Amino acid sequence: MNLTLKIWRQKNAGTKGKFEKYKLTDISTESSFLEMLDVLNEKLINENQEPIAFDHDCREGICGTCGLYINGRPHGPEKGTTTCQLHMRKFKDGDVITIEPWRAKAFPIVRDLIVDRSAFDLILQAGGYTSVNTGNAPDANSIPIPKLDSDRAFESAACIGCGACVATCKNASAMLFVSAKVSHLALLPQGRIEAAERVQKMVAKMDELGFGNCTNTYACEMECPKNISVSNIARMNREFIKAKIFAEVPTAVETGD
Repeated sequence: MNLTLKIWRQKNAGTKGKFEKYKLTDISTESSFLEMLDVLNEKLINENQEPIAFDHDCREGICGTCGLYINGRPHGPEKGTTTCQLHMRKFKDGDVITIEPWRAKAFPIVRDLIVDRSAFDLILQAGGYTSVNTGNAPDANSIPIPKLDSDRAFESAACIGCGACVATCKNASAMLFVSAKVSHLALLPQGRIEAAERVQKMVAKMDELGFGNCTNTYACEMECPKNISVSNIARMNREFIKAKIFAEVPTAVETGD
């Protein structure tokens, strides 16, 4: 397979970037997208050129670091797949492939295709801790949880924080990511103790970091490699409104009753 790659090159966040073209020949259809970039980098190094900087770690669709914007779609043309799990058989001989980094104010470019996604870490930190009783391990099923709730919590917890939802949203909204993290714990009794405080702090941090509002176009759900549902956003909104209402209701101590 012969390919033409249009790749975004940018030295750092303070410099102006541009697309550069590269030609590759004899790429196996069985290789992964990142392996194809490895071949390109080996070629560039042998030609004494600067290799392409791109994020990767597990290459198993788990860590979420490999996010690239490929031909106008986060993670490329295959639904429910991370960039590292995308294979070259999804492309055709002679294709021109455009590769860009995530585009969002809250995800500044570090170099080439690498962006700084530490904003997600700050949102998680704002959520705080979850109270647990220390001591001996509890017996199995000591806290009954409905099967439907446990399934929904598991589905929400599947979010890997790759940022595809932000990259595809025209407002660069992080609502799908934040709502998945809020829902994961809000659905379980272990997470209910700090639920009201958690959702308010995480939403406030999301707004502070410059993420936009939800557009209600479902683009985030469409491009999410883990198929996280937008129903989590509705749940987060309910949790947020409920937390605000109860926070504004005076307690018996405050009223003197």
